[in-house]
Amino acid sequence: MKFKFLGALVIFAITVSVNSFAQEVPKYSYTEAFKPFFYQNNGTEARSASGQPGHHYWQNSADYVLNASLNEAKNEISGSAEITYTNNSFDNLSFLWLQLDQNLFKKDSRGNAVIPMAGSRNGAHGEDLDGGYTIKSVEILSANGKKLKINPTYTISDTRMQIDLPQDLKAKGGMVKLIVHYSFVSPRYGSDRMGVEATKNGKIFTVAQWFPRMCVYDDQMGWNTLPYLGAGEFYLEYGNITANLTVPSNHYVVASGELLNPKEVYTSDQNKKWADAGNSDKTVIIRSAAEVNSAPKTATSTKTWKFKIENTRDFAWASSPAFILDAAKINLPSGKKSLAISAYPVESDGSAAWGRSTEYTKTSIENYSKRWYEYTYPNAVNVAGNEGGMEYPGIVFCHMDSKGADLWGVTDHEFGHNWFPMIVGSNERLYAWMDEGLNTFINSVSEKDFNNGEYYQAKPLQSMSSAFYSENMEPVMTAPDNLKERNLGYLGYYKPSAGMQMLRENILGEERFDKALREYIRRWAFKHPTPDDFFRTVENVSGEELNWFWRGWFLNKWKIDQAVKSAKYINGDFTKGVIIKIENIGQLPMPVNMDITFKDGTVQNVKLPVEIWKRNSEWSFEVPTKKEIVSVQLNPKGSVPDANPADNILKMDNKPAEKISLTDYEGSFSSKQIPLKIVLKSDGNNLTAQATGQTPFPLAYEGDNKFSFELAGIELDFAKDKRSFTLIQGGQKFEFTKE
Repeated sequence: MKFKFLGALVIFAITVSVNSFAQEVPKYSYTEAFKPFFYQNNGTEARSASGQPGHHYWQNSADYVLNASLNEAKNEISGSAEITYTNNSFDNLSFLWLQLDQNLFKKDSRGNAVIPMAGSRNGAHGEDLDGGYTIKSVEILSANGKKLKINPTYTISDTRMQIDLPQDLKAKGGMVKLIVHYSFVSPRYGSDRMGVEATKNGKIFTVAQWFPRMCVYDDQMGWNTLPYLGAGEFYLEYGNITANLTVPSNHYVVASGELLNPKEVYTSDQNKKWADAGNSDKTVIIRSAAEVNSAPKTATSTKTWKFKIENTRDFAWASSPAFILDAAKINLPSGKKSLAISAYPVESDGSAAWGRSTEYTKTSIENYSKRWYEYTYPNAVNVAGNEGGMEYPGIVFCHMDSKGADLWGVTDHEFGHNWFPMIVGSNERLYAWMDEGLNTFINSVSEKDFNNGEYYQAKPLQSMSSAFYSENMEPVMTAPDNLKERNLGYLGYYKPSAGMQMLRENILGEERFDKALREYIRRWAFKHPTPDDFFRTVENVSGEELNWFWRGWFLNKWKIDQAVKSAKYINGDFTKGVIIKIENIGQLPMPVNMDITFKDGTVQNVKLPVEIWKRNSEWSFEVPTKKEIVSVQLNPKGSVPDANPADNILKMDNKPAEKISLTDYEGSFSSKQIPLKIVLKSDGNNLTAQATGQTPFPLAYEGDNKFSFELAGIELDFAKDKRSFTLIQGGQKFEFTKE
């Protein structure tokens, strides 16, 4: 689903978050960041500790035969859903749970009850609608291999229906077949996921969440029965779906999957053009704007369009007399072909608008297939409707007014969802980030690839830091129905996507991250992964311990905040190198990326691993150089959203260097206050100190005859004649004199 912000909300969110910086924030604790036992559960027979499905992984399946009729005048859909449900679990089941998502649009639904007075993108947008399902009958046709004809007891609770079985559905392969007859009136604007849009050539029906669907029964929760409130999306079983859709005869239908009866619904000339499109990399017009404008606006008869799609979690469709249709072939890495199809009204036509939709669709599918995992469906259909953007297997709905970069962006985003969650079937109702976040991330890569970056605009993550760290934000792992609606865009889409970008660009590198993501998709294609399965897969494939990152970025609201504390030339002489001190202030550590800019205009990049923060909150390191430095800057490209970028850069005060000779400070020194002797020695570049019975330790020159050993908090302040010094440690002072 595409999430768009209102400008006022963005400004408000950023203003609030900037103000929040004035509040006291927790300090960095390396024991907290890197503490063990991130994973609360060991591997099981269903889910391996390595992040892959276990040796006894199971999931149930649901096949559907769907028959539906569209009443254009009433905006009503009526039909039946014949469901064959297979119980592959190790449990006998005495009842079934089904999702009745249309019940969101009942006036007394829970989803309507939680819509604020200020309005929402969810629900029916104030339409006076007698919405929701009318369940006409439920019949069990067979169970556990026996034919039946039983009308079972069922209970409807908001957007769920529980069906009591006459006998337990057996574990490890028991099957039940049932049929539900139903009808409902479509909302004009259905929670930004479906709707009815009027055009000059007739209504466009975009139809989704339109038949009773099985709830998922899994090894994590048993039955997953969270109600549909609008924000949380879907969690669905896989299976094969056949749909027979009867519509007015002047309508054209596009849908998930393959059209089975093209000769019955298209003219011979149109079928020839479909064949041409299947062999063309260029867009072929199947039904032109002129044909649409001249076509009959009413119909007295009907046509039935027959579709089939395999190994799918859902099915959606669109019907209208107003559709321009065009198509082009999609070339897949294996040599197989698919077909990119666009359906849109004449109001959306034009080379700056939907005339490029099929090009966008084709390029998007080909790119994701090459980079991540091959597309699995025979068609990819882009439909112009009144939705901002919504995804289904093999078909997406995008707004009819979109054009240019906006149309590319929403098309690429919605088709990206065919990988997350259509192929990788995560639980969207609980974990929006597992589909929206991962999809937003692959969109960011695709945007660079499309047409040599035609619409690409660099967006440094630093620009998002104010929003990410707002005190009004919940953690990423929060379920979407538990988020403030204005926060869903950040926490479902942009912040988890930023996490993926940081893993790819700052922590693992492109090669290792891409390999891990490809393996995650391969392992969990058409299965049901959890967050732990993703986290474990990335760690096992990349070979990196990342619990500190998962803990900080996903489970908690930890901030990234690094700072340059100081940069000092060794012994005040830039030709001998520089010692740089950095600090990790925020709770979430990160690897260090630093640019050192020299007076001659050259730049040296320095990278340090996250391990420097495993037992330190400050870190000093030497950079060999013989050139004068202008500045030292952390996060130079803004690839990390640092909470306080002001302390990321240090400009050097290049006053004439104080020339010293380390040999002037050599000698043995003793104190009358404590029985301790300290011997100072130099090798020309470095001065070391050795106390009685101790190992030598290095001293760093701080200027004005002062040296320090930061690790022990020791300072040596020499007199001008260099024959004595004051040792300062922990607020205590001891005088030493040269022997």
